[in-house]
Amino acid sequence: MGAPELKLNADEVFAYLEEVFPAVRGRFSVLELEPMRALLRRETGPADIRPGGTVSGPAMFETADCGFYVVLMAMIGREALTVTTNATINFLNKPEPAALICEARILKLGKLLATGDATIWSEGGTRPVAHATLTYAIPPAR
Repeated sequence: MGAPELKLNADEVFAYLEEVFPAVRGRFSVLELEPMRALLRRETGPADIRPGGTVSGPAMFETADCGFYVVLMAMIGREALTVTTNATINFLNKPEPAALICEARILKLGKLLATGDATIWSEGGTRPVAHATLTYAIPPAR
């Protein structure tokens, strides 16, 4: 059995992502995409900043979830009904009010479930600000 291969490249994944989730348009960009791994950048703005001048937890969660969705779509192709079935996020350090960088990895890709993680940093930072583990359900082949 050979090494896993991408079914969609970064442009194809983002065209699809913006088609099924138009609210993400212009907020995310792919920095790197390879089998089982993606590195994304998420823009932040005033709506993402909470009291104390830090990026909000929901913005970090969205980044982790979107990052994992991107790498999963790249691996399995256009499957709109692939959904998050479990997610746990740990907030590790106070994020600066800056863009977020997310490394999402698939650790196990099965026929019906994919499991992995996402680590998030403030752009330019060296310490992770959050780490999430995620499981997605993949629709059965039709």
